Amino acid sequence: MEVILKEDVVKLGARGDVVKVAEGYGRNYLLPRKLAIEANAGNKAVIVQMKAASVRRSAKEKTQAEELAKQFEGVSVSFQRKAGEGDQLFGSVTSSDIGEALTKKGFNIDRRKIQLHEPLKTVGEFTIPVKLHKDVTAHLKVVIEKEAAESQA
Repeated sequence: MEVILKEDVVKLGARGDVVKVAEGYGRNYLLPRKLAIEANAGNKAVIVQMKAASVRRSAKEKTQAEELAKQFEGVSVSFQRKAGEGDQLFGSVTSSDIGEALTKKGFNIDRRKIQLHEPLKTVGEFTIPVKLHKDVTAHLKVVIEKEAAESQA
């Protein structure tokens, strides 16, 4: 079955591509989710318009992402967490924690764009990539400090 992708689909293709897929995958997944349309003569004429609109939209999104990446230069977020021996944290710092800290600083970044493969579990300074666009990646400095121990009197 040939379909025209309306959205980017991971490991399949980009918006506007004509791809050959299995009947079941196309009929049961791509078409109901409006990720693709069936490739026929009428729809193939629509591809040209979709690709032109896609190129314009992608260029606009890329310029916005590049501007945001420039604003990210020199930005860092810091956390104070309780830590035990060997500077191991009791808990961790996750991408949602970093996303909330960025929101407080005025950046509206989706936590899924923060490329944190596993939560941070030690005290220290880390550089975390933030994928703002498929071609634009900014780097964010994350500092995790040991929380001051309260003295018991």
